Amino acid sequence: MKKLLLSGILAAAGLTSTMNAQIQEGNWIVGSSLVTSNFGLNTGAGYDFAIQPKAAYFIKDNVAVGGYVNLGFMKPGKGEATQFNYAVGALGRYYISPGEKGVDNLLNHGRWFFEGNVGVGGTSVENGISTTGLDFGVGPGYSYFITPNIGVEGLLKYNGVTGFGNEGLTSKLSFNVGFSIYLPTSKGRDIVNDVK
Repeated sequence: MKKLLLSGILAAAGLTSTMNAQIQEGNWIVGSSLVTSNFGLNTGAGYDFAIQPKAAYFIKDNVAVGGYVNLGFMKPGKGEATQFNYAVGALGRYYISPGEKGVDNLLNHGRWFFEGNVGVGGTSVENGISTTGLDFGVGPGYSYFITPNIGVEGLLKYNGVTGFGNEGLTSKLSFNVGFSIYLPTSKGRDIVNDVK
C-alpha cells in the first residue's frame, strides 16, 4: 500500500514538472479546435462543422507563435441558406505561470493562456451576407494536461472578419473545445525525419 501511495505521489510530481517543461522555449505545439459539430437526425435537419488546425513554436518560455487554418461549413436545414467560413493566418499564445498576476492553476495540471490571431479570411452565406478581408480573434483559454504531452483545451474567443463584401464586419463569440500535443524539439525532429 505504501509503495502504491509513493508511486502515485511521484507520478503526480512528475506530471507537474513535465507539464512546465512542455511550454518552454524550443518546443512545439500542434493541435486543433473543433468549434462546433452538429448533425441533425430528423428528415431535412441540417448540420454544421468547423475545424481549426494550428501549430506554434515556443520562441521563449510561455510564449508560442505559429499559424492556423479555419474551415467551416453550415447547412441549417432544408431550404435554408448554406454558410461557408474560411481563414488562414498567424497566431500567438501566452501561457500564464502559476501565481503570476494573482492567477493560479486549476487542478494543478493545466495552464491558463491567452490566444490572439490575425490573418485573411471570409464568411459567405448563400444569397446573404458576405465579408472577405482581415480575420482576427482574441480570447482566454485553459489547457488541461491529461498526459505530460497532451492537453484538452477550452477557448472562449471573439472572432471577426472585416473588409469587403456586402457586410463590412461579421463577428461572433465562440467556445472552442479541442486538443493539443506538446512536443519537445527533439521529438519534433524525430517526427519530421520519420516523414522524410
